[in-house]
Amino acid sequence: MTAKAAEDRNTLGWLAISGLVVVVAVPFAFIVLQAVFPQLGRGSLAAPFSHLFSTLADPALLRMAGNSLGLGIAVAALSALIALPLAVLRAFFRVPFALFWDVVLLVPFMIPPYIATLGWIMSLQPRGYMEQLLGLHLASFLFSVPGVVFIMAMNGFPLIYFAMSRTLETVGARYADVGRLFGAKPLRAFFRITLPLSIPGLTASLLLVFALAIEEYGTPAALGSRFGFQVLVTGIDNRISDWPIDLPGAAVMSLLLVLMSLGAFMLQRRIVARGNYQTLGGKPQAQAKKPLGVWAVPVTLLFTFIAFLATGLPMLAILATALSRTISGGLSPDNLSLNNFAAILDDSGGALRALTNSLTLGVATALIAGLLGAVSAYVVVRSRFGGRGFLDILSALPNALPGVVVAVGLILAWNQPFLPITPYNTALILLLAYVCILLPQPVRHATAAFQQIGDNLDAAARVCGATPITVFRRIMLPLILPSLATSMLLVFAIASRELVASLLVAPVGMMTTASFIWRQFEQGSVGIGMAMAFITILLTTMLPLLLMSVLRRMSAN
Repeated sequence: MTAKAAEDRNTLGWLAISGLVVVVAVPFAFIVLQAVFPQLGRGSLAAPFSHLFSTLADPALLRMAGNSLGLGIAVAALSALIALPLAVLRAFFRVPFALFWDVVLLVPFMIPPYIATLGWIMSLQPRGYMEQLLGLHLASFLFSVPGVVFIMAMNGFPLIYFAMSRTLETVGARYADVGRLFGAKPLRAFFRITLPLSIPGLTASLLLVFALAIEEYGTPAALGSRFGFQVLVTGIDNRISDWPIDLPGAAVMSLLLVLMSLGAFMLQRRIVARGNYQTLGGKPQAQAKKPLGVWAVPVTLLFTFIAFLATGLPMLAILATALSRTISGGLSPDNLSLNNFAAILDDSGGALRALTNSLTLGVATALIAGLLGAVSAYVVVRSRFGGRGFLDILSALPNALPGVVVAVGLILAWNQPFLPITPYNTALILLLAYVCILLPQPVRHATAAFQQIGDNLDAAARVCGATPITVFRRIMLPLILPSLATSMLLVFAIASRELVASLLVAPVGMMTTASFIWRQFEQGSVGIGMAMAFITILLTTMLPLLLMSVLRRMSAN
């Protein structure tokens, strides 16, 4: 290797490490330091561990940790209970309107959880839409732990549905069919053959739902506060938002949340490592899906019912509220109006500024996270950089950092009195938060794409005198661009509506769509908040879909 090639290789490696240190390592390190040294904010390392043990001994903290753990497990279990039957039907049978159900069940993922929760509140609360239409309400269920679990599962089950339907299609039914030839009944063949072969996909999707559940802020904050149900995320918010501010306590609680995420990740890795899920016959061949026969109508009704609960009801509630002149006017033709949408266009309360801020931050986050993720993945997978092991750890760390933890870490890191210059109280702090939270998306996509590219391209480029930077820029980046662009569009969609970081670290006077909607509900302007929510859902869903369509056409040509 020439000196120039070695220099370029090191340049890419140190560029990736520098970016990940600023975005990931610094906030995480300050969470650990603040938990150990309670006087860190005053520039002192006195009395180490003094606040750590007192906080851990607090019964309220143990109760919140138990609530978070129980909530995560319950949401993952209920999501699997809903998703698995649908995934099995979708994978092995000719479900009527199958592609339509795939699109409809994708929508709950595109609806921010806190917005969906607000839709459920408007529907099930006393004098809500359900009571206006049917004469009854479900407030006792809504404002309860089972209600919180149900609503969060309605948002989380599509992740398991899509993961498992694709996994089961890959595994195929032929192995279970062989088991049935030897006398196994259909259920026994499924649970003893097909399901075990699908364990990697199932555990990965369950882990993702669990992680999303324990870090979700909007649903526990909107519902749990009504009946005294607190989890770690809401507890952290109280510690840094209510006087007296307790940053050491928030840091300790953040570490507990990280440990839960890491524990779930290690459990998933152990489950997968204990078994062998490879088949001996090579890749299963695609088989024709079986007809449902007399079960076609019941299965269609099942998909219709689940799709209505997960997608139809929240969207109808959001739209009905956005079109209402007044909430007290109810579902009446005389109460329908476009006034709330007009208020958004008139920049009422800074609505257009909030929308512009979110879209701008979404684009910037997608670009920075995409570039940093691509460079990091390239160095780890394709280069011989000496620090790629450390870089691999840094790029994986955000998987275990919930959004509220990232926000707390950024507050602790960039609010220190000794810093001569800081991004704190500027839009840059939000950008750092979004990039850290969403960095795993482009890293995963880019890593998978680089692993599928043969080594012969690198060798041919080196023979022609290309340096690592040239190889990355002229060869590798164009090859992974479709996969990377998909992940960047997903980053844009999520960043444009991110809630917890927007509430905790946004500079004074700056609002995003998420914080605008949340504030409107707190102030009682529910209609304007729902109008903004509807616009946000349309933009963050349609823009990525439109751009993906354009990318497909460009690649086809």
